[in-house]
Amino acid sequence: MKVIEHYDKATEPLISFEIIPPKRGGSVQSVFDSLDKVIEKVHPPFIDVTYHAAESYVEEQSDGTLKRVVRRKRPGTIGLCAAILHRYGIDPVPHLICEGFSKEESEDALIELNYLGIHNILAIRGDNTGSQVSLHQNGTSNKFAIDLVQQIQNMNHGNFLEDTINAEPTDFCIGVAGYPEKHFEAPNLDWDIKRLKQKVDAGADYIVTQMFFDNEAYFNFVDKCRVNGIDIPIVPGLKILTTTNHLKSLPKYFHLNIPDELTEEIDESPDHVSEIGVKWTQKQSLELLENGAPGIHYYIMGNPQPALDVIDFVQAK
Repeated sequence: MKVIEHYDKATEPLISFEIIPPKRGGSVQSVFDSLDKVIEKVHPPFIDVTYHAAESYVEEQSDGTLKRVVRRKRPGTIGLCAAILHRYGIDPVPHLICEGFSKEESEDALIELNYLGIHNILAIRGDNTGSQVSLHQNGTSNKFAIDLVQQIQNMNHGNFLEDTINAEPTDFCIGVAGYPEKHFEAPNLDWDIKRLKQKVDAGADYIVTQMFFDNEAYFNFVDKCRVNGIDIPIVPGLKILTTTNHLKSLPKYFHLNIPDELTEEIDESPDHVSEIGVKWTQKQSLELLENGAPGIHYYIMGNPQPALDVIDFVQAK
């Protein structure tokens, strides 16, 4: 079933999760072990799986020469999505990114997903950290998420990159990302929301937000989206802060704000950071659900237990 159909038919808020594929050469069993715990407790309607662009490195060879190597650290998104669908009967949502992929590679991935019976996509630009292989210069890739949304919608109408006789239309449901504290490259939130509206007008069916730790940012973001004519579901995405390193790494890589109250509590009791993070997200989750959020999307990546602790508390209320 499509993600938007899950939300349209829901009689109560939906709980969903996002995971990350194993590193190259790693065992998929660790992913299944995590999902077994999640599904035993929650049985989510859908599970997101992240996608990662190829990165370029220079490696010194045994003879002293240098060689440029292009490698994906975490391949396997499509295969993992297929496994989730057929192992658990749960709708997977693969992320598809612009960065590091040509339009042809994107189309190929979408064709494979269509053949597998996977009809949900989260279309995002992807951040270039400097080591990704960029294809924007020669125009062979989608530069922005809206370009990828348009490509997917073209396929939904039977229009592929090359003229194909009697092309069979696809039927993808398209999710896009929203940024309650604005995308770090946007000059301001209002400008960012106007760009989000363009993605919605291009065919996006629902929005999942970047992680945030201040619910007021989400409520303000939703209000502004509604004023700007965005009427599709806006799902809050939450990450549980579990290590003191998160105080630096999350703002650095995700360009978000961590409230003073939370940082001060962790500074006072660094040995209890996971417990503090769980309690903070419990309060966030309850407030969001009590104020009409359509569900909560938890970024669990490789460790589901903190999110399950949050969900136990929320369900008990």
